[in-house]
Amino acid sequence: MTDQRIINFNAGPAALPLPVLEEIQASFLNFSNSGMSITEISHRSSYFDDVINDAVDRAKRLLGLDDQHHVLFLQGGASLQFAMIPMNFLSGDQSADYVNTGTWSTKAIKEAKIQNKKHVVVASSEDKDFSYIPENIPFSKDAKYVHITSNNTIKGTQFAEFPDTGGVPIIADMSSDIFSRPLPLEKFGMIYAGAQKNLGPSGTCLVILRKDLLETGNADLPSMLKYSTYAEKNSMYNTPPCFGIYTIDLVLKWIEEEMGGLEKMEAYNKEKAGLLYDFMEASNFYRATAALGSRSLMNVTFRLPSEELEQKFIKEATAKGLGGLKGHRSVGGCRASIYNASTIEGVKALVEFMEAFQKEAK
Repeated sequence: MTDQRIINFNAGPAALPLPVLEEIQASFLNFSNSGMSITEISHRSSYFDDVINDAVDRAKRLLGLDDQHHVLFLQGGASLQFAMIPMNFLSGDQSADYVNTGTWSTKAIKEAKIQNKKHVVVASSEDKDFSYIPENIPFSKDAKYVHITSNNTIKGTQFAEFPDTGGVPIIADMSSDIFSRPLPLEKFGMIYAGAQKNLGPSGTCLVILRKDLLETGNADLPSMLKYSTYAEKNSMYNTPPCFGIYTIDLVLKWIEEEMGGLEKMEAYNKEKAGLLYDFMEASNFYRATAALGSRSLMNVTFRLPSEELEQKFIKEATAKGLGGLKGHRSVGGCRASIYNASTIEGVKALVEFMEAFQKEAK
């Protein structure tokens, strides 16, 4: 029952829009009058053709993609892409630039290193515990690509604007802010996103890939590790994650038809994040951990005066139906993940609780 649902601030798997969950519930046993669940239909059927093609079309409309882009659905999450990207696009003396802004960037760099692929870490915010996004980055003009993580869930930082790379295509891990705002697509060669934070359930990775970059991919790779395999077969070389793609399609429909597209989605996200950051800025009790100008609209990370108070805060918040506020285990503290599906009402409820908790603690 919906009245038993918590306000979900989990970082991932994360909240999905309630209308999407209700549509899944309503059609789960008999999808599109097929007499079967969406989890039972054949991926080779016309029913699933309609689902995957609609998801591709909606993604293209929302982002303004043209015929020079592939929209792919892969398994293995964003973590597999860390390895597949250098595997597909670097060979011989070719090198790539990496910007290190936290845990996920570090893991992507590690995968390039494991394969002995040439790469340069051209900028890092590790000197200040990944609390900011680097600026004035000295990119290499002959790099094959530039890899960035657009939003950092653990440290609560985000690229407010994407860097000028001198024409070198950006490959961006957008797992936690995909479809949260319009994008300057001319800068990107590839975008990838594990679905479980801002797009759907776990188990599916969305890849948006420019055709000219795809054409430079290495051919001598196992079939399942080549992007061309998925591009040539409309993501159905093997059985795809059907339920995940179906849910992504419904989320894209919700963004497009109910939220009004990416410009309105961005305005809504800025309003939600503004409520939290403005409250904390006026407080001498809560402290946002990300530097001003680098703060994420998706993951608001913060600390209280002591770890003891943080534990009490999380426990009492959970008891009041405000779930998922514990910070990542590697850094501690608190974190409110307010992805697209998070509501303004939910954020207001959190601010009210934070204000009451502060008064009680003092």
